[in-house]
Amino acid sequence: MARLYSSACVALIALITLFQTAQAIKFDIAGQTAVDALPVCISHYIDSDVDFVVKVRVGSGPHQKVGLEITDDSEHLNQIWKKDGLTEELQRGSFKSHYAGDVVACFTNVLTEGYQPDPRYTRTVDIDFDIGSETIDYAKLAEAEKLKPMELELRKLEDMVKDIVDNMEHLQDREEKMRNTNESTNARVQWFSTLTMVILVALGVWQIFYLKRFFRKKRLID
Repeated sequence: MARLYSSACVALIALITLFQTAQAIKFDIAGQTAVDALPVCISHYIDSDVDFVVKVRVGSGPHQKVGLEITDDSEHLNQIWKKDGLTEELQRGSFKSHYAGDVVACFTNVLTEGYQPDPRYTRTVDIDFDIGSETIDYAKLAEAEKLKPMELELRKLEDMVKDIVDNMEHLQDREEKMRNTNESTNARVQWFSTLTMVILVALGVWQIFYLKRFFRKKRLID
């Protein structure tokens, strides 16, 4: 019975994992001079009041200095995190979103003075966004609450399900807002179309009476 229960938990974990979107991104960034260095930016949407962790690691490369700046997409582009001289050592930053929106991470790769851009001068950037339950250190949690392995797996399942429910509620809210916007737009278009038709009919009637009166004055018609 215990084996069957364990298998069911594993199957449920695998099923839930299918709904988890990949957060990790890996790419190469070419070295540029300080004057011509252009940032390479990626963004990730995060809901409001959500804990998230950014983990970044940069591959080795001579005569190159990779910098990172993370901002939100607000009007003032508030700076969330800034790191210069990233290395192969994993850098980890924990944050909490204050409102829903994109978090933008921009990387620059600046060559040491005296060196010019060359295909040899590139560095590999590996960045990972952990959001919601992904930010929880379950090893510390199990130790603090003295959870058994099965209890720990159930806690993970509970947190994962909560993330999925939150995402579904967010999508439902967005769908409702879009539906309300579409309905409001359709109602305005209908009123505008009706008003246009009324004006056109009124102008047509006015033209008929005006032309009749004009022709009668000119004695062109009885």
